[in-house]
Amino acid sequence: MNMSVNIAGVEWKNPVTVASGTFGSGEEFSEFVDLNRLGAVTTKGVANVPWAGNPTPRVAEVYGGMMNAIGLQNPGIDLFCERDIPYLKNFDTKIIVNVCGHAPEEYLAVVERLADEPIDMMEINISCPNVNAGFLAFGQDAHNVEKLTAQIKKIAKQPIIMKLTPNVTDITEIARAAEAGGADAVSLINTLTGMKIDINRKTFAVANKTGGVSGPIVKPVAVRMVYQVAQAVNIPIIGMGGISCAEDAIEFLLAGASAVSVGTANFHNPAVTLEVIDGIEAYMKKNGFENVKDMVGIVK
Repeated sequence: MNMSVNIAGVEWKNPVTVASGTFGSGEEFSEFVDLNRLGAVTTKGVANVPWAGNPTPRVAEVYGGMMNAIGLQNPGIDLFCERDIPYLKNFDTKIIVNVCGHAPEEYLAVVERLADEPIDMMEINISCPNVNAGFLAFGQDAHNVEKLTAQIKKIAKQPIIMKLTPNVTDITEIARAAEAGGADAVSLINTLTGMKIDINRKTFAVANKTGGVSGPIVKPVAVRMVYQVAQAVNIPIIGMGGISCAEDAIEFLLAGASAVSVGTANFHNPAVTLEVIDGIEAYMKKNGFENVKDMVGIVK
């Protein structure tokens, strides 16, 4: 039985990675999780310069999940290349670097800086607020998505995954734009925009007023969007959004994702990724699947 998957020419030993921002760059989880067992590690978002992130409070618990408005706090690409990539190179796993920016030139600076680094793929976070478009996210405008993807593809040395925001009217329009721009793969979904009000403090639960909602509450929306995108594009999909057990991950695979990414669940069960890998393997044995790709998208 073969657990490996090929995503845009990169061979993962199994179809499981972690969602950006929920796993740091692997080091803080390494005492709970054998990183060698993961198909890939997806790092926290990294920008061309350090970002301080949003004011606190930045996280709130919501029914069925959590809401965060961290604001992509990160140490910047220089420290990241010096510290985090060498750390991850100690493990037998693929390295996917998540890239963020406020303007196209910021993304391009990071992509260029990573060109000669020993990483396997880049995931481009287009849910970042675009300063040039009144802080509307890059990923909410199909024309912008195609243009940014094409600019990145011109200079990138590694395969590019465009990470799609669900906060749009038609996710397939955005996915098609990423494909038209030359994206090697797409990942979805990023968080859904939400709000929580603290009735005792009579103010917003997070200082940013709104935050990204993740966790089990978003999973049905995520599965639906992955299914829609699988019908619309011919590039691989990495599915995510509320996966907290193997059954959840298998839903995404059957809906058309070639791999899955586990996020919020890492916070309350640090070993969840290993349970998901074992559970997918057990399901394949039980259902007679020889390869992961034999189960991808079989629900039509």
